[in-house]
Amino acid sequence: MEKNYSLKQIVITGSTRGIGYGLADAFLERGCSVTISGRNQETVDKAVTSLSKKHDPASILGQICDMCQPQQVKTLWDAVVSSFGKIDVWINNAGQSGPQQLVWKVAAQQAKEVIETNVLGVIYGSKTALEGMLKQGHGSLYNMEGMGSDGRKHNGLTLYGTSKYALTYFTDCLVNETKGTPLIIGAIRPGMVATELIKGQFADKPEEWERTKHIFNMLAERVEVVTPWLADRILANQKTGQRIIYMSTGRMMKRMLSMPFKKRNIFN
Repeated sequence: MEKNYSLKQIVITGSTRGIGYGLADAFLERGCSVTISGRNQETVDKAVTSLSKKHDPASILGQICDMCQPQQVKTLWDAVVSSFGKIDVWINNAGQSGPQQLVWKVAAQQAKEVIETNVLGVIYGSKTALEGMLKQGHGSLYNMEGMGSDGRKHNGLTLYGTSKYALTYFTDCLVNETKGTPLIIGAIRPGMVATELIKGQFADKPEEWERTKHIFNMLAERVEVVTPWLADRILANQKTGQRIIYMSTGRMMKRMLSMPFKKRNIFN
């Protein structure tokens, strides 16, 4: 692939695995510099080491960051600017799904962690990124939406869906508040992606997983398919207020029509 983005500096929160890691890999493949971040130093180092085997290590920075801690978020920004001089794209990807349980069965601490990470973490990340980008005079901010962003409900994932619905409102407000500035605000809807975020919900319910995995095989897609598509559109977008949606209605209909003729097992 031709690399036209060698000057782009990308920050992806929660990027030690899953969609965040896939996006990092895709951006690096396109000639960008990427900062990996996560709560745990060991997982950050592991991700950086893995990506460095495929890409130029000088283009990769690892930085520990708990998005629920505003000072750590500010430290993340400062570390990236110190290393690369600027930040062109900041992606608020860090999130938690929590257990797949009815609301009244979710422990208070688990509920707190989901809302803090998925809502407050994005608020802190956006605040830090927007302040820095306004000072440097440019930049794009994207929030990772998900199940619940469009108002659809799923029993057992009410807290997660609530947090993502809140992000839709929050992102739309950021678009309004940054009108007249050079900043680009957007959202990413990757659709259902085969990550541990899905399968992990059934870790202690193997029988339920066996009953429902055919649905995920029909509707979900692999990380390595989705993330390059998303990366291309993020890099090409020049318009604020855009939602980059992978699983469009047309793509979903095509997938469903092909299912009787094509068996999929994307969780292998």
